[in-house]
Amino acid sequence: MKMHRFFLAAAACWVSLNAFAQWQWIDKDGRKVFSDRPPPQDIPDKSILKQPGTRPAAPLAAAPAASAAPADAAASAPANAPRASGKDKELEEKKAQAQAEEAAQKKAEEERMAKVRAENCARARQAKVAIEPGRLVSQVNAKGERVFLDDAARAAEGKRIDAVIASDCGPR
Repeated sequence: MKMHRFFLAAAACWVSLNAFAQWQWIDKDGRKVFSDRPPPQDIPDKSILKQPGTRPAAPLAAAPAASAAPADAAASAPANAPRASGKDKELEEKKAQAQAEEAAQKKAEEERMAKVRAENCARARQAKVAIEPGRLVSQVNAKGERVFLDDAARAAEGKRIDAVIASDCGPR
């Protein structure tokens, strides 16, 4: 009967070890975080207090003493480096792909806007030539009737065309 209890106690201890397989770290706000998942990538290694398979780190008061030994820190850094799992790599690849697509869309939009500005510039230059003094210039009003421009209307139209030329024909 004693052996039965011993095996039962040993099994309970073995099962409870998995409960201790968790991460502990200090977040950017100074709070202690407990999790069964690794900390985010922006958490420095010195802030990780415990990770599965290792003993808890020394208290924070002993942290300056640990930083005094750079060889120790350099030796322990590679042990902490492989924190990224397969999902993290996939996530990083998806982020990079999304950023590349966004950059391609932005470039295409810039090219489209440059083409529109070039067309507007060419049309404005043609309109500037067509509105020269001495030529008869007409427009269609709201009623659909053809109206010839007088000198004041011609000057106002010239200023509008000059503004379009200045905005679309200038360097970008």
